[in-house]
Amino acid sequence: MGIKNVTALLLAGVALVSCGKQNNLSIEGVLVDSPAEKVYLQKFNNKQFLSIDSAVVKDGKFSFSKQVEIPEIYGLSLDPAKSSFLLFLDGNPVTIQLDSAKWYGNTTVSGSALHDKFAAYKQLEEVKIDEFIKADPASLVSAYVLYRDFSYRLSPEEIKANVALLDTSLLKTPYVAVLQDLVAKLEKLSPGNKAPDFSSTDLQGNTVKLSDHFGKSYILLDFWASWCGPCRRENPNIVAAYNEFKDKGFDIFAVSLDRDKSAWEKAVEKDNLTWTHVSDLKLWDSEAANLYGVRAIPANYLLDSEGKIVGKNLRGEDLLSTLKDLYGK
Repeated sequence: MGIKNVTALLLAGVALVSCGKQNNLSIEGVLVDSPAEKVYLQKFNNKQFLSIDSAVVKDGKFSFSKQVEIPEIYGLSLDPAKSSFLLFLDGNPVTIQLDSAKWYGNTTVSGSALHDKFAAYKQLEEVKIDEFIKADPASLVSAYVLYRDFSYRLSPEEIKANVALLDTSLLKTPYVAVLQDLVAKLEKLSPGNKAPDFSSTDLQGNTVKLSDHFGKSYILLDFWASWCGPCRRENPNIVAAYNEFKDKGFDIFAVSLDRDKSAWEKAVEKDNLTWTHVSDLKLWDSEAANLYGVRAIPANYLLDSEGKIVGKNLRGEDLLSTLKDLYGK
């Protein structure tokens, strides 16, 4: 599994607070083919990068010397509003050639053995997470990969089994804390259990409650966002399912993980999504997504008329065939 093919991921809404020790960070960098005047050092927190320092670029070079939590994950960016380069730091001095082209695909790092392990991981085509952890159970990269790239596809039992493979030194890291929180949520979201109720704000600014839509027929609780490519590609399948079964009472309650209301509104209109839409415009901190342990979008839960869970992450033909069985068609 290559990183480039991973679905747009979402964390469980638990703030990441580093468990590393304070250490003096030393980065010496060269900026490749860019007129940028500053490079921003960012802390990775809940799927977002928050700027904690900046360095002026002079003659194509920049440097950072700052007390930070290490070992940990940081980001380097030329624009805080755009994508960042993920950098694993282990306390050793680092040199970097920062190339922002191709999503920093040609950037090179030397000096951090921790980052070397992450770079090697990104080159792998297929990964069995249990074998990956067993190969280096004490590495922060092992905990991060489980947390970031695998937890959304694993059952609660599988998450617990993989966490148990990690060295005890990692159990207090924020990444394992998120995984343990996720296990507790997912165990309550098994088929047959009642879906947790919540309220949010629709496109017209009204407060809307999920349970207000119970009592009629099956309802798809759909998590998506205007900026999520896989979500937008899946939307035609959801539209097709809605059009085929809406006369039988089938409904959709869509939760957007957007921050920009205008982008959200335009996507709803462009994709012809003619059902209930809500969002608290909190991006990765979406309260509803946190409640449902959503780790990746698109994601969905299929609920019956009583609000009980009957299916999860049904897409394309799987969604259509499931609805055909349920409606006896």
